Amino acid sequence: MTLKISRLSGALGAEVRGLDLSRALSSGDLGALKEALIEHLVVTLPDQAMSLDDLERLTDQLGGRTVTPFVKPLPDRPYVIRVLKEREDKLNFANAWHTDLSYLPEPPSFTLLHAREVPDYGGDTVFQNQYLAFETLSGGLKATLRTLRAVHSAGAAYGTGGYLDRVKHKMSTEIAPSDEAFQECVHPVVVRHPESRREALYVNPVYTMRFDGWSVAESQALLQHIYRHQTNENFTCRVRWRTNMLTIWDNRATQHNALNDYHGQRREMFRTSVAGGRPQAA
Repeated sequence: MTLKISRLSGALGAEVRGLDLSRALSSGDLGALKEALIEHLVVTLPDQAMSLDDLERLTDQLGGRTVTPFVKPLPDRPYVIRVLKEREDKLNFANAWHTDLSYLPEPPSFTLLHAREVPDYGGDTVFQNQYLAFETLSGGLKATLRTLRAVHSAGAAYGTGGYLDRVKHKMSTEIAPSDEAFQECVHPVVVRHPESRREALYVNPVYTMRFDGWSVAESQALLQHIYRHQTNENFTCRVRWRTNMLTIWDNRATQHNALNDYHGQRREMFRTSVAGGRPQAA
């Protein structure tokens, strides 16, 4: 098929039409979709009435399924999680800037999220380009950050007694807090994307705890400066969800934030992750 690709913003993101995801993609179509992902980092595919079998098949074609720790999967599908906000819920899932599962030794390469039900308004997801965030820093700071590594952990979010454990009664996405979430993993602060070969920042406010070898207090001033810079509006795009839209994003060079501005409305989505590798230093 010939893909029709329309950019969502100047920073990142594209809408892709011309694929039927209710069946297995040909090698040519799969290659074209991957090329769009690598170039635009976030792709939306509207009007895809996919089953969960279809979602898992595409996940496998993109590189293979991997589990999402600390979130309960569907009973018969260990690689699929249900992202749900009921009308009476006060909180939604993933309402903070983050990169998916950066606390793992080998975080996922891509995330797939398929919209089953969306609110009449609100519930958008904002994405951010980590290439641009790095490239627009000063030369001196870029040189310094290339020498640093950062400690990542899911403990503050998913640990026993952590934030999500304390507020899980306010949300319908099923969280599975655990002491294992406090485990730490060290990654480079600046990584080189394995396919584009571009340098990207690899820190985020939810899972990055401190710089390796630094105290939390010493790390915070520089990390907070980076977080403010990363989320400059010029580095972002906003995805407006529609029923049966699939969005795929590249976790190796993005962050995202699911907005919680649709109280009293229902939003239901299904998510899978594509297996990735260990982030490599630039």
